[in-house]
Amino acid sequence: MQTRKKYIFLTFVASWLLLFFFGGDQLRHFTFFSGRKAEARRNWPHWTDRSLLKSFADPEELQSDGDPSLPSPRERRAAWLSIYKNSRCRMETCFDFSRCEKHGFKVFTYPRERDQPLSESYGKILASIERSRYYTPNPEEACLFILSIDTLDRDHLSSQYVRNVDEKIHSFPLWNGGRNHLIFNLYSGTWPNYTEDLGFDIGQAILAKASFYTESFRPGFDVSIPLFSKDHPQRGGEKGWLYQDSVPPKKKYLLVFKGKRYLTGIGSGTRNALHHIHNGKDIISLTTCKHGKDWEKHKDTRCDKDNVDYEKFDYQELLHNSTFCIVPRGRRLGSFRFLEALQAACIPVLLSDGWELPFAEAIDWGKAAVVGNERLLLQIPSAVRCIHPERVLAFQQQTQFLWDAYFSSVDKIVHTTLEIIRDRLLPHRSRSRFLWNTLPGGLLALHDFSTHLGDFPFYYLQHGSSPSEKFTALIRAVSPAGSLSQPILRLIQAVSGSQYCAQILVLWSCEKPPPPSKKWPQTTVPLTVIQGRGKLSDRFFPYAAIQTDAVLSLDEHTSLSTSEVDFAFVVWRSFPERIVGFPTQSHFWDAEQRRWGYTSEWTNELSIVLTAAAFYHRYYHSLFTEYLPAGLRELVDGLAACEDILMNVLVAAVTKLPPIKVTQRKQHKETVPQQVGCEDGDAGTPPGGERSPSPPRSPPAKVKGTAGAVGSRHFSQRQDCLNQLADWFGYMPLVSSQLRLDPVLFKDQVSVLRKKYPRLEKP
Repeated sequence: MQTRKKYIFLTFVASWLLLFFFGGDQLRHFTFFSGRKAEARRNWPHWTDRSLLKSFADPEELQSDGDPSLPSPRERRAAWLSIYKNSRCRMETCFDFSRCEKHGFKVFTYPRERDQPLSESYGKILASIERSRYYTPNPEEACLFILSIDTLDRDHLSSQYVRNVDEKIHSFPLWNGGRNHLIFNLYSGTWPNYTEDLGFDIGQAILAKASFYTESFRPGFDVSIPLFSKDHPQRGGEKGWLYQDSVPPKKKYLLVFKGKRYLTGIGSGTRNALHHIHNGKDIISLTTCKHGKDWEKHKDTRCDKDNVDYEKFDYQELLHNSTFCIVPRGRRLGSFRFLEALQAACIPVLLSDGWELPFAEAIDWGKAAVVGNERLLLQIPSAVRCIHPERVLAFQQQTQFLWDAYFSSVDKIVHTTLEIIRDRLLPHRSRSRFLWNTLPGGLLALHDFSTHLGDFPFYYLQHGSSPSEKFTALIRAVSPAGSLSQPILRLIQAVSGSQYCAQILVLWSCEKPPPPSKKWPQTTVPLTVIQGRGKLSDRFFPYAAIQTDAVLSLDEHTSLSTSEVDFAFVVWRSFPERIVGFPTQSHFWDAEQRRWGYTSEWTNELSIVLTAAAFYHRYYHSLFTEYLPAGLRELVDGLAACEDILMNVLVAAVTKLPPIKVTQRKQHKETVPQQVGCEDGDAGTPPGGERSPSPPRSPPAKVKGTAGAVGSRHFSQRQDCLNQLADWFGYMPLVSSQLRLDPVLFKDQVSVLRKKYPRLEKP
């Protein structure tokens, strides 16, 4: 037995020695034996005769993947953890929801110190918040806090770098370790690695940052924003370059790039390789190394030729005439080129590995951009050639929608950031990605109104539904009803006779109490009197009594027949997102006075339908009251007859479409709205004299007497209102149209019995 054990032991030892001597070289490379797992190298093949197969790459070079100056993911993560101790923050762990329960989503900006430096861009961000519906000057009401310290540029070599931020923020009594704070940043780190070092500890604050690495991004907590220049407009912004029926999907160039080429340092790897795809025909890829102070010291053999070719093409012309635009990383992941391509309807081809795209939590970038890989640059041309023209057009249309909805101004970038955070507070009522990625966009789809698509006026086609078949008439009354001969009583009788009328609401906007119920006419539909607050904007308040999709807004002096109401409602059901009504006005640009003009003269064009007699969707009441800031509603309350212009401007800004005029038998006489008082016979008196046709864009004729003076003042206030609204929106949203809709066979010489609306026929 002992002999048998001895033989087994000797066999084991011999096997081990043979394995060690013949396979030891391979074993020494195993990280298990070396104990150096982090430094393990790939076992590249050893050729039997290297002289027969010359190596074109050094094995050491093959070991290093990518640009050697580019920090590895582990290095970036380590740098992030060394600076931000709360890297695992989520809304549930680092945000106090209780602050938002009482007053809702309100935002407070810290008071600015006199000697505190403030960049132009950060000033725009603070202004966007302070002029928005989210702002509160009371920190006790705030749900979210914004620092007054400029944190946009955290490159310590920059002249806008603010020092000692840690000391300053920790001295704020509201800081609370950064809890419920939002910090904006556009530039982080510095030469040569451009890490995400902000130079101070953000604590538990939410970070809204450009050029965000996905490894550092805290999903559901941070927000990735686009990089924008200091010249980016505060509000409004330029429109996209793709117009209906003006640009074909396939343009002169397929793929273009024109920009800097970095000779050394981070980001140089991708840009140095862009010249490989240039063919001088449908693919234009131009780079220049002529930038920076000492570019000549580092220039290579390609620099001179590249610089000559670079000057042969205009950048704006390439944007206009290309289908795809390459958007490579720069020193940081993001670049201004991204927004430039979106505006130009040049489909972005992104070459920036690891970039958390702006607002990717809400926006589906797969519908508007091509996300490429820096290592597969040479495959990009063939990849974009394979995209079908129909999909190309869909990409281009989506770039224009995203540009206009979320990126064309600092206001929209900031408001999108805030709305994404607001959605996290009530996840069960947050907007779906469909709402964020479909016209008119997430900013204009209020989740407080509804989460059901069929309740909005924009999605009936996608949802496969139609508006309700009834409407609610809302009549604004400013004078007592004393007898049945008064216009308001005749109007009630005409509207209640409509087969589509569900109820009539009378908005009583007087200090005096309304007449007793016995003085109101008997109607076949419910009639309810609502006590107003004496403000012009009351007529657009989202009253709970309005349950139908359609609202017929009326003034007490409006004269309509039942047939006119029926026809207008039928038209509205075909265009539920627009205002459909009877009296119209128009706007124009006065080149002499360099301001917008307003005219009520007879012209072929119209851009405003007065809400004295108009149908629209009840959702616009919610937008008017909840979306617009309080300052804008105060403006219309202070100017007579401004509320209907604001409603038209709002609907045009949302839909990008003009209103629709329908036939009216009698000419509308515009009245001057009254807010309070409501003495018998003194409210709503129409201007003296009939309006006669005159050349368009002419000033109003001067009429003698008190009525003429009132009418002139009324006209002047409407012009002032129009210009103040254009200034607030940053552009003129109103859209002109020449469309007027009449009933079929309305004026034809056909038997009256064959006409659907015979009572519209003039005697």
